[in-house]
Amino acid sequence: MRHKHMAQRADRSRQALRYGWMALCLLWAAAPLYLPAYYLTIANHIGMVALVALGLVLMTGVAGLTSFGQAAFVGLGAYVSAVLTTTYGLSPWLGLLAVVVVTVSIAFALGAITLRLSGHYLPLGTIAWGLSLYFLFGNLEILGGHTGLSSIPPIEAFGYGLKSAASIYYLIWVVLFLAIVLSDNLLHSREGRAIRALKGGVIVAESMGVNTARSKMIVFLLAALYAGISGWIYAHYQRFVNPSPFSLHIGIEYLFMAVLGGATQVWGALLGAGLVTLLKEWLQDLLPRLLGSSGNFETIIFGLFLVLLLQHAPKGLWPHVERLFRRSSFKSQKIDPIQASINDTNHTDLSAAVLPKRLRQSGTSADYLLEARGLEKRFGGLIANQDISLGLRPSEILALIGPNGAGKSTLFDLLTGVQKLDAGTIYFSGEAIHGRRARDIARLGLSRSFQHVRLLPEMSVLENIALGAHLRGRHGPLRAALHLEREEERALINEARNQAIRVGLSDVMHVPAGSLALGQQRTLEIARALAGDPLALLLDEPAAGLRFGEKQKLADLLRALRADGLAILLVEHDMAFVMNLADRVVVMEHGVVIAQGEPARIQKDPRVIEAYLGVDLS
Repeated sequence: MRHKHMAQRADRSRQALRYGWMALCLLWAAAPLYLPAYYLTIANHIGMVALVALGLVLMTGVAGLTSFGQAAFVGLGAYVSAVLTTTYGLSPWLGLLAVVVVTVSIAFALGAITLRLSGHYLPLGTIAWGLSLYFLFGNLEILGGHTGLSSIPPIEAFGYGLKSAASIYYLIWVVLFLAIVLSDNLLHSREGRAIRALKGGVIVAESMGVNTARSKMIVFLLAALYAGISGWIYAHYQRFVNPSPFSLHIGIEYLFMAVLGGATQVWGALLGAGLVTLLKEWLQDLLPRLLGSSGNFETIIFGLFLVLLLQHAPKGLWPHVERLFRRSSFKSQKIDPIQASINDTNHTDLSAAVLPKRLRQSGTSADYLLEARGLEKRFGGLIANQDISLGLRPSEILALIGPNGAGKSTLFDLLTGVQKLDAGTIYFSGEAIHGRRARDIARLGLSRSFQHVRLLPEMSVLENIALGAHLRGRHGPLRAALHLEREEERALINEARNQAIRVGLSDVMHVPAGSLALGQQRTLEIARALAGDPLALLLDEPAAGLRFGEKQKLADLLRALRADGLAILLVEHDMAFVMNLADRVVVMEHGVVIAQGEPARIQKDPRVIEAYLGVDLS
């Protein structure tokens, strides 16, 4: 009954927020009726630059791909439509179609080169092509050189020319809000989780079945497309273009907007664009009055202000605004927002479709599910693995033990395609997988965890687990943006929820993964791996950081998974945990296998006692 009342209060709170948004929408819709032309012009400028900043939120804030060159894409959109409408007499709407085609084509070519870079080389690459396009605009005669192009026709809608600030206002803001909604839909989908996973590193995402090169290209093209459309609107609104608004320092300003508003929040683009634009206008009016001159003092003050603001709000301002609204809303209803979220969604969605599951072989088998033969891996003169051979049977727990530096984690990387073999062969389910990419191996049913926990800390526990089910979905970014993949998304989330309950994380499903204790984070990695419905599970030190009771629960879970037909390869240093759980044990030292067999025999092996155990544990 208490939960029912809390849910009802939460519904009333959401309804109040809904009415608040409706009131803001009405104020927005009526703006041309009460705002002077000057303020409408500023509002239109905010809308156009917010569209560019939105692309940077997706690319830089969400995907972790820093770009300084988005202003060049704005110029590309502006010039393509300007040339087609002034020189060739095409309609601005046909110009928009050309902008989409040209921008996406050029962005794809640039992305194919630039997105292969990593670290600081990626932003340097965006600076390079941003400068190239900027100077290209000023040096091509067909584009008017540095003088630019004028007499660009206005956009017409239903026979009415959108020449004034008031007339084009709705077009700008409808396009912006549509882009925000589509972007938000995309981020809250399977494809969106793949894009967000890029920030956590390529290795983790690829091991979950994500095609990271594809995800990078998707977000790069979308950011370029938003910038190109903004340039199209700008050209036909100003009816004049020259290279100045598309320089590198304007590109940096767009990046400031995205970071300042909230680089991981789609609405942060609007907040950052509004703040930067209004602050610049205010400083340009105020400083000449105070200093008696009209130099570039506003740039200096503006830069200092941004530095101070980013020091106190490194994640931008939107999270603070959102938290303020959420607290006030739930406080008025006396509801704990976290508990309300758990009560609202901590249940199985009976309407969700059940994801298909792989057929597993029950019981034991003499045939290996995963078999490695003669594996070798060198790092320069260091031999990490040498002539490693082992096999993992269905419904078996195989433990891999050895001192630190024995090469166990390297072996995991070889088996899962993270590292390339120097020699040897690997077979999984009868297929040769050596030389295959990590995501292709994951798709065959081989999942893993990592020695050092690798999660997406700002995403919820539920979303982290759902990432593990990525390879079980098939719908692409367009269907996600249009919300046409809801049935599949419900099935994926429901699978993630079931796995969270399975491993004992049901009480923290909606908590950010980064706030969990280390033991819970390791358990979360297991749940994420299970969401992919694997045939074999490779766990790298899953009991590290767990208390005794948690280890017992983990052991019970692994036994249950073995009974379900899952094969488990386990790296662990807790010998009591290993010897009471494993069916067989493989011992490594200095990159080679020194013994393998049943736990009772391994505990008595003189070589193992000397190299690792130190004492006879039997």
